[in-house]
Amino acid sequence: MIGTLLNLVGIVAGGIIGLFWRKGLSPQKESMFRVLLGVFTVFYGLRLTWISLNGPGAQILKQLGIAVLSLMLGKLAGQLLRLQKASNRLGQGARERIANQSVNPPPGEGFKICAALFCAAPLGILGAIQDGLSGYYYPLLVKAVMEGLAAMGFVQLFGWGVMLSAIPVLAVQGTIALGCKEFLEPRLQAHGLVDSINAVGGLLVFSVALVILELKKIELADYLPSLVFAPVLTWLWR
Repeated sequence: MIGTLLNLVGIVAGGIIGLFWRKGLSPQKESMFRVLLGVFTVFYGLRLTWISLNGPGAQILKQLGIAVLSLMLGKLAGQLLRLQKASNRLGQGARERIANQSVNPPPGEGFKICAALFCAAPLGILGAIQDGLSGYYYPLLVKAVMEGLAAMGFVQLFGWGVMLSAIPVLAVQGTIALGCKEFLEPRLQAHGLVDSINAVGGLLVFSVALVILELKKIELADYLPSLVFAPVLTWLWR
């Protein structure tokens, strides 16, 4: 739950700062924050993959092969399930509602828009799973910073209702993290399958950095099924 709580704090803190600091960040500072956040994400994404690999060289190559194959199959499954398209529809709907806002929108409008955006973020699902399985909260720390900066801007449009979106974020991500911790982690750990999920998760976190740094557009939602394929392939390839 550490990552989810940090995410909650990030949204609330960003909202409070936005209420009292109307000037906001300059383009130069925004660019600097983006670079720093991208570097942080690269490091902690690759670190998670690195610490999940173990054994002799041949064993590590086998684990990397499973991770790559899981990503390929996960991408195919995600496309068939239209996960990224569903995520894009939520984002597009939120942008349209923002564009059509009145001069003084009610606080509830900001709550609904931000709750949809923050809860449906693929990084939130990925981060909550990692937090629950291994206590690795850094992906959600990245999300906390991103959404804190977003809340700074949204709160100037919609008012204090934006900060209430932290409540559904806590409910959704907390449920995922606690569910993984209580039900999945003991069973996966008993069969030595947690590392395979972490290895794939680290690569997905690394891909988020490519989006933050605007180097490549990654359809992260489509890759989420990779987290299911990783333990299955590891089990079958023994």
